[in-house]
Amino acid sequence: MNVLGISCFYHDAAAALLCDGELVAAAHEERFTRKRHDPDVPVQAVKYCLQEAGLSIDDIDYVAFYDKPFVKFERILMTYLATFPRSLPSFSKSIPVWLKEKLWVPRVLHEKLAFKGEVLFAEHHQSHAASAFLPSPFEESAILTCDGVGEWATTTQGVGRGNQFELIDEIRFPHSLGLLYSAFTYYLGFKVNSAEYKVMGAAPYGDPKYTDQIFDELVDLREDGSFKLNMKYFAYDYGLTMTNHKFDKLFGQPRREFESEMEQFHWDMAASVQRVTEEVMLRIVRDLHQKTGMKNLCMAGGVALNCVSNGRIIREGPFENLWVQPAAGDAGGALGAAQVLMPDALGRLVVTPAGQDVAQRRQRPRRPQKKDAKFFSGRGQEGPNLCYIAFGRQQTKAYHFFPLIRRSAGCPGEDAEGKRP
Repeated sequence: MNVLGISCFYHDAAAALLCDGELVAAAHEERFTRKRHDPDVPVQAVKYCLQEAGLSIDDIDYVAFYDKPFVKFERILMTYLATFPRSLPSFSKSIPVWLKEKLWVPRVLHEKLAFKGEVLFAEHHQSHAASAFLPSPFEESAILTCDGVGEWATTTQGVGRGNQFELIDEIRFPHSLGLLYSAFTYYLGFKVNSAEYKVMGAAPYGDPKYTDQIFDELVDLREDGSFKLNMKYFAYDYGLTMTNHKFDKLFGQPRREFESEMEQFHWDMAASVQRVTEEVMLRIVRDLHQKTGMKNLCMAGGVALNCVSNGRIIREGPFENLWVQPAAGDAGGALGAAQVLMPDALGRLVVTPAGQDVAQRRQRPRRPQKKDAKFFSGRGQEGPNLCYIAFGRQQTKAYHFFPLIRRSAGCPGEDAEGKRP
């Protein structure tokens, strides 16, 4: 049975192909169109996946979509109604797009992919959870997904065993750790759903002096990691911006203009929201460990791309082992959707290293070996001593390459307290 997973319409469109429960290929659409975070139907990524498997679109039994559009549309409508009339400008801009394309996923996929079969739907955080646990090396594990928002959920906790998993708890919109981080990304003058990594990168240059103010005014954090946001400071539930004038007044400065000079205030704000994110995540994982008693943790969702937070989870959290889906954002949802909807009888997903033939692909995956690697010397802004590594085919993850830097503790360029020299 061949199942094609699809994520699109928001950001990081992608495709993933499972053949009899085996991952054959997966790819971001942006790799082919060269459009950063391309949200369109991943026509080129699908073409690539089919070519890798030696199949045509007529060989696909099912297409699996990574969330449920009608449930998401229900949330959007209910939010607009609850915040009317402030929501009217956003409503007028958003609804035509939904009525034209986003609600009618089967029709759009049939037209653009020439697919004639059935389109099935997984819930957004089910897709994240499946992409986190099923490819992991663990037979059983706790599962944590955390992002901006799916249909209603923004954070979920779950448990996986064998080739099964279930979600046991959730935090719902508008209370979202991912949207909180994106709100500060917007306030600091960066692009939302694209430049959150810049906020994380800016954090070590500042002092987290606004952490208490954020907890006092913006985030009501409980001991178990659950939280509520004070929505009077945010505009993402009704408007075309992430924050409002009350947010600016709270911190005493207006939003930074795009590409303007960063001042110490901005570095400190980045450090503060990063510290808040880490504290929230630590409380959530401690609560999850208490609920499940497991030693392994799998994570996915956009917040799982915050590697500084992940480092604290490893060092200070209660779990012995942590596995993060490399394509933790919405692109990984294509893989997760296909996994969710693949019949259970086919067993657990096998992730195939590049370079193996079809017979080898049915064996348990091996770790990449040094002989598989391609090295690239990094020169330019990073300096001449930085190297990058890539294994096999293109990587379906946040970036093509990642730096190979070994340090005894902490992140590159930081001391034991997380400060840059």
